[in-house]
Amino acid sequence: MFNINKLCLFSCLCVIVIIVLYFQSEIARLEENYRKLEFRLLQTHSESRQFFPKSLEKNDDDSIVIYNRVPKTGSTSFVGVAYDLCKRNNFKVLHINITANRHIMSLSNQYKFAQNVTKWYEMKPALYHGHMAFLNFERLGATSKPIFINLIRKPLDRLVSYYYFLRNGDNYRPHLVRKKHGDKMTFDECVERSQPDCDPNNMWLQVPFFCGHAAECWIPGNQWALEQAKHNLVNHYLIVGVTEQMLDFITVLEATLPRFFRGATEYYLNSNKSHLRQTSAKIEPNSLTVEKIQESTVWKMENELYEFVLEQFNFVKRKLLAREANNVAQIYFYEKIRPK
Repeated sequence: MFNINKLCLFSCLCVIVIIVLYFQSEIARLEENYRKLEFRLLQTHSESRQFFPKSLEKNDDDSIVIYNRVPKTGSTSFVGVAYDLCKRNNFKVLHINITANRHIMSLSNQYKFAQNVTKWYEMKPALYHGHMAFLNFERLGATSKPIFINLIRKPLDRLVSYYYFLRNGDNYRPHLVRKKHGDKMTFDECVERSQPDCDPNNMWLQVPFFCGHAAECWIPGNQWALEQAKHNLVNHYLIVGVTEQMLDFITVLEATLPRFFRGATEYYLNSNKSHLRQTSAKIEPNSLTVEKIQESTVWKMENELYEFVLEQFNFVKRKLLAREANNVAQIYFYEKIRPK
């Protein structure tokens, strides 16, 4: 009987010891997890106080391309190519959506946007696109400058396309009811009756898109705006093409920015992107309408910008795609390097 009691007592002690050891190990484990968590919080707090940019991985690319697309210039077709190539060429494509489809940002949003896109490392390399006016990143204190590209179209063609687009839509989203749906007035009739929808001042869009966010940029017929648009085009844009030469524009981009546009020319030729979006039931204006529109100051200035872009683009295209006498593409190399 005595031995049985001793055995029971011993068993109870063993159980108690096991329970104590278990709780001690759990307490030690919890303390270790707490120390790890405390270290991570301290590390995070420390990193948040560092104001220098994070270093990129060796294989990362820091490039940013901004396509501030002008409405009704074939931009949907071009962006479609970028979206289809982004996975293959390993870059991001992001659409810039501004409230109420406005083309200019508030000053605070200009600053935030410039800081955001240049420091959003997880999204690099990236192509941003949206219907917005040019932004000078240097003026906004950004540490790096994006690469700007764009397309431009003959001003009257763009206006006529937009006029019928508001009434008839397009083949991209044919069932979407547009703002002027049901209005059967032709563009010729609109001009003849001097209606506001065909006012030549409505062409004043490509100039301000290249001019930027200054108030003068958006005054129709402003001469300073035209000169500023030309200045920005030459000094801040890598390349500006014309809608009528979309294929050549894509070819130039592939040759210049293969990081983004490798394979773009072949893809554009062999896909349906070349005719992705076309305005429905568009009627070309008659000669009297064209003559009347071309008398306006706004058309003359918008057309001057178009001709300026066309001349610049053809110059770049000839130099880039031209072959030497022996059919060899232009190259450059370094020599006579000193000291050896």
